[in-house]
Amino acid sequence: MVYPRQEIQDAFDHYREAASVAGRTGDWEVFVDCFTEDVRYIEHHYGEFNGREAVREWIVPTMKKWPFNQMQLYPWDWYTIDAEKGWVVGQIANVMTDPGDGQVYQAANWTRLVYGGNGLFSEEEDLYNPAEFAPMVKAWMEVWTKHHPKD
Repeated sequence: MVYPRQEIQDAFDHYREAASVAGRTGDWEVFVDCFTEDVRYIEHHYGEFNGREAVREWIVPTMKKWPFNQMQLYPWDWYTIDAEKGWVVGQIANVMTDPGDGQVYQAANWTRLVYGGNGLFSEEEDLYNPAEFAPMVKAWMEVWTKHHPKD
């Protein structure tokens, strides 16, 4: 089915706001609610999750754990909407909190969302470059430990 581009844009705007709220508050339930009941979520490090409840069971506890709970900003560097396919594709910066040195620690991933109607997405696939992501997290953790020895 082909959906109007504005309908996809509106759902995407809601999705980005939900991710922003989830990052700031740690309440990932609002993010999970952006998906259809039968969503297919592909996260190449953690695997494939089928169904909203499977996504919820994975992402809610995962994002509450340290250091993931310190990854709180997810601005999109760019995105494009292919209304004929119902896709939103773009690059997201995964930004860590300041570990104490005033530097910005972030790594990008590419995401493909598939719109499923009714303001919800029926699929998400996230692609990361481990050669960039892992060293960023490691560097952040080293600085965090230096500035927060009791944490």
